[in-house]
Amino acid sequence: MLKAGVLGAGHLGKIHLRLLEQSEKYELVGFYDPFTEDAEKVAKEFGYRLFASIEELIAAVEVVDIVTPTLSHFECAKMAIEKGRHIFIEKPITKTVVEAEAIKTLASQFHVQGQVGHVERFNPAFTAVKDKIDAPMFIETHRLAEFNPRGTDVPVVLDLMIHDIDIILSVVDSKVKTVHASGISVISETPDIANARIEFENGCVANLTASRISMKNMRKTRFFQKDAYISVNFLEKKSEIVRMKDVPNNPDEFAMILQNAEGVKKQIYFDNPEIENNNAILDELESFADAIENGTKPVVSLRQGAEALRVAQMIIDCF
Repeated sequence: MLKAGVLGAGHLGKIHLRLLEQSEKYELVGFYDPFTEDAEKVAKEFGYRLFASIEELIAAVEVVDIVTPTLSHFECAKMAIEKGRHIFIEKPITKTVVEAEAIKTLASQFHVQGQVGHVERFNPAFTAVKDKIDAPMFIETHRLAEFNPRGTDVPVVLDLMIHDIDIILSVVDSKVKTVHASGISVISETPDIANARIEFENGCVANLTASRISMKNMRKTRFFQKDAYISVNFLEKKSEIVRMKDVPNNPDEFAMILQNAEGVKKQIYFDNPEIENNNAILDELESFADAIENGTKPVVSLRQGAEALRVAQMIIDCF
């Protein structure tokens, strides 16, 4: 078991603490949070060991789980890496691309592993179909959330849309060519609603919409590729694959058949993959433990986290 400690005991930090304590791959050593009064309440209520400083926690563990506000990600990660500790760092990886690149360099220099908390990679609705996503040419995402003051210290692109940016970059095997975007601030100091169009060198186009002042929650992505359409509902954990194939010689009388202007006929097939319930946060944490133990590449590497941030910044720069 890997000895792990958590930096940050806010809403998400408490979830990480609970899951690390439950995990059979980690030994939860304790946590540190600079807000002493709140930290003491967490320690008293749940029995976790509260460290007096970041330095003391880092010295006592092998893995540092960074669940602090984005502004402090870089300094926390730097301190941990320079002491030879592996880091799990919540998304976005850092506040700036320069900081993200520095973290990548440090991790390589000190021979430590790092994973970024893009948890939607572990959403069962996505994992059920990700191997079926093959060279998509158009992708459309909608990530809408009811207003919550938590997270409004950063633009909605870094708060919400970055999840979809990471998913898209993980399935499109091509470099970003151009980005067009617009965003408006409604209640926050930074944009609350944003729309972006990402064009890739291979011709794929992705259209992303994110809002944190919606009347309802929605997290849907649709992938369009040759002879197939794949829909993923990250919120309801459902997915669907619609395929078009050549019509067989003797089609079923209830078969759905389309015919184009040239007379070519295609039959439509529907597939709803079985979705296995899971705890995506626990899965991402334990996958990182496996990467450390086996010396393999993490599912969401520091490089991928930095690339998602780079594209997010390209979108923000359009505003």
